[in-house]
Amino acid sequence: MKASITGNEAVSYGAMLARVKVIAAYPITPQTTIVEELSKFCADGRLDADFVKVESEHSAMACCIGATATGVRTFTATSSHGLLYMHEGLHWAAGARLPIVMANVNRSVGAPWSIRCDQNDSLSQRDTGWIQLYCEDNQEVMDTIVQAYKVAERVSLPCMILLEGFSLSHTTDIVEILDQELVDRYLADSQPENRLDLEDPHSFCGTCSPVPNAYFNFRYHQQKAMEEAKAVFKAADEEFHQVFGRRYGPLETYRCEEAEVVLVTSGTITSTARDTVDDLRKSGQRIGLIKIKMFRPFPSDEIAALLAPYEKVAVIDRNLSSGQGGIFAAEIKAALYNRKKRPALFGFVAGLGGMDVTPSLIEDMIRFTLENESPPADILWAA
Repeated sequence: MKASITGNEAVSYGAMLARVKVIAAYPITPQTTIVEELSKFCADGRLDADFVKVESEHSAMACCIGATATGVRTFTATSSHGLLYMHEGLHWAAGARLPIVMANVNRSVGAPWSIRCDQNDSLSQRDTGWIQLYCEDNQEVMDTIVQAYKVAERVSLPCMILLEGFSLSHTTDIVEILDQELVDRYLADSQPENRLDLEDPHSFCGTCSPVPNAYFNFRYHQQKAMEEAKAVFKAADEEFHQVFGRRYGPLETYRCEEAEVVLVTSGTITSTARDTVDDLRKSGQRIGLIKIKMFRPFPSDEIAALLAPYEKVAVIDRNLSSGQGGIFAAEIKAALYNRKKRPALFGFVAGLGGMDVTPSLIEDMIRFTLENESPPADILWAA
């Protein structure tokens, strides 16, 4: 069945199809309609779940932590300062190895006040131990919510799905609603190996001594699980393709053959960049595109291998790490550092606070990259 729905509604359908059992709900623009839609699903009987109206985002994450620890699927959604308010809980969820799935609708962080989008809210949580998957369109949003439960439950780590505020959250598109029976078969019931059980009492996440290396070992195994998540996501994505006919991958290449410049993008900028690449190819300019979907764990080896054949790469960041530059560009530079073959990397910052990244602006970035042998600065501002 196909339906014309917003990105936020796509999130809600994905959570419903995954048959979540606990929803922790607190409103914040532009996320609010996600939990509003889920409340309707619970009220009309389409979803058998406990809908918990909490008093804050901090409480929303605490609710998910407690419920997930008992072995049930949980879901919450937030945005911007709501995600920042959850920060303490994000560390607890990851350290406790709880497969919570959360949607974050990317919105700029104040001050100054803004309800438009860039990616700084989620990227500022990149060290909390959560898997992060960025989506380009509404279909990908729904599909990724379902995939996220499979990946999170297999590696025992929480997963954050990212979609851009208003560009996707409130924009309507045609989406294929996944068949419930097929989703049930794809996910299957999963129970964490370690969970709270009155019949088999244990203590979890207590005080951990540095001797004999107990805390160190917890972090070591958490890192190994994050590394494992790369292969698990690829396998889950391939299985999804076999069942539903679509795949995404941690990275996607588009028209990269014999490219003079390769663009690297994430989120909705990818759609505009793809059309721009098509137009430039028609005029004889050899431009390619790489889309990054998986940011954590970062696909370092894969991106380094893909970029090795090219002389120049233009990374478009809808984010800014103050004092450093674009965050995706910095991650790619780190991935390339020990490689024998490294392209010149032009790091553009664009689209902050919801500014449009238009085809003409992308063409300007490409033209600048073609005309310069190397980037004149670490940050190249595009507006």
